[in-house]
Amino acid sequence: MVAASDRRFAVQDAGEVSALFLRPVEARWLLVLAHGAGAGMSHGFLETLANELAVAAVATFRYQFPYMEERRRFPDAPAVLTASVRAAVHAATMRAPDLPLLAGGKSFGGRMTSLAASQQPLENVRGLVFFGFPLHPPKRPATARADHLMSVTVPMLFLQGARDQLASLDLLRPICASLGSRATLHVVPTADHSFHVLKGAGKTDRIVLRELAEALGSWAEKTC
Repeated sequence: MVAASDRRFAVQDAGEVSALFLRPVEARWLLVLAHGAGAGMSHGFLETLANELAVAAVATFRYQFPYMEERRRFPDAPAVLTASVRAAVHAATMRAPDLPLLAGGKSFGGRMTSLAASQQPLENVRGLVFFGFPLHPPKRPATARADHLMSVTVPMLFLQGARDQLASLDLLRPICASLGSRATLHVVPTADHSFHVLKGAGKTDRIVLRELAEALGSWAEKTC
């Protein structure tokens, strides 16, 4: 496996941001991976996930949104966030033009990726992946955050914990059903929004991330 390498790329009207590119020797796919709202691309969850994805033959291009790059507390305006997604996809394409592309992210990062894709198809991206789609705030069930998904034209993989307080499965399952063959839902029993599992689950958090990586690789090969 090639060690993660530092990259930088420009986002229109928002300066430059950092990225980390990790490519295993036998890579078959490249995932453009956005971070969650409160933690950047070097967070332990994404670091471990990237390593597990590499084992599953999926390279990753992790990147920062401008507000995280500048260590600001609040996220950028939606237009800046979606521009960042598009710029990251382009930068990843230039870095590894031989690999087919997927795009997505953890929670907020996944939602911003799908929002960008709903506005205009992302360059060369064959599918979207959500590591905990944040359907609603905790204890405030709603579905408006998913309305834009009907305009996404590529396959989507929803990787969700059964105890995710930001996505009631009673609401998410019908949404995925309404998306038809474009949506695949993979549920991890007892996992929460951060994919922590209960002690009685019979598996560790690291094993859960391995399961997510393997599920992504299998889905990509069959669907994208």
